[in-house]
Amino acid sequence: MVSVTDTTKLVPAIAGKRTRKGGPPGRRRTGRITPWLFLLVPLALLGVFTYLPAANMFMYSFTSWNGFEATPKQFVGLDNYASIFTRDDILPVFVVSLYYIAASFIQMALALYFATLLSFSTWFQNLFKGILFFPALINGVAIGFVFLYLFQPGGTLDSALGAVGLGDLTRHWLGDPDVVNYSLAATSVWRYTGLNFVLFLGAIQSIPKETYEAAEIDGANRWHQFRYIIAPSIKRIISLSFILAISGSLAVFEIPYIMTQGANGSMTFVIKTVTLGLGTFHKVGLASAMAVVLLLLVLLITWVQRRLVPDDKVDLS
Repeated sequence: MVSVTDTTKLVPAIAGKRTRKGGPPGRRRTGRITPWLFLLVPLALLGVFTYLPAANMFMYSFTSWNGFEATPKQFVGLDNYASIFTRDDILPVFVVSLYYIAASFIQMALALYFATLLSFSTWFQNLFKGILFFPALINGVAIGFVFLYLFQPGGTLDSALGAVGLGDLTRHWLGDPDVVNYSLAATSVWRYTGLNFVLFLGAIQSIPKETYEAAEIDGANRWHQFRYIIAPSIKRIISLSFILAISGSLAVFEIPYIMTQGANGSMTFVIKTVTLGLGTFHKVGLASAMAVVLLLLVLLITWVQRRLVPDDKVDLS
């Protein structure tokens, strides 16, 4: 039996053991520093190649500069930003972006439809999954050249229309300003639908099968399962995909640059920015201001989307 006196003697010893168990202070300090040592190189690369150029771009946007070090940078204030919304050669690029934004909604709808359809047991399920995802594996430049031959006069599309008796519908798909943006937007839909399809399919397949079984017992058909189970469960993935699709629509570059180089009314925001900054104009200040505006537009759209569709927790029970 331990007396009160013995207990008081044991308390310091126990406390000392607990202190020693935690390790010496130097080792604990090293343990806190170790994660930052692993992050040092990635953070340094991120700062040098991302945040530092972004800061320089923001500073250049207030100057009139042609990009050559020998030429001084003349401070012009907000003149570059005012030119973006007043110059006749820049305003049309905002209209062109609307074609790709509209196409992104079609792209999302198709991806969600096929992902929902192929999440259930269907004939040749894996074959259709591979066909839908295949365009996402192809390089954008290669896709541009493929569709360039598809849309050229007398090309694959014109031949197919003629074969089914619709030869009167043939157009200069990339030469007609009234049609060119529809052709380019359709190419983008074909390219990116597969990527959204895979994101949606993975999210749908993460829903427990017991949820579907319980819904079927209650008499729910496929539409009810999509409306009350699938759509609420993958709400965050849909929200993220919309943000990526719309921001990508504003920053589209590869497809229109390869196929038309911005000609015939197909000049996009990024092509115009590159042309002003690196082309014959050498207006680095104005191009930097356009890049800043593009960044602000993406952030604004993201904020609005997050306000309209907040990330609420879904309870399917």
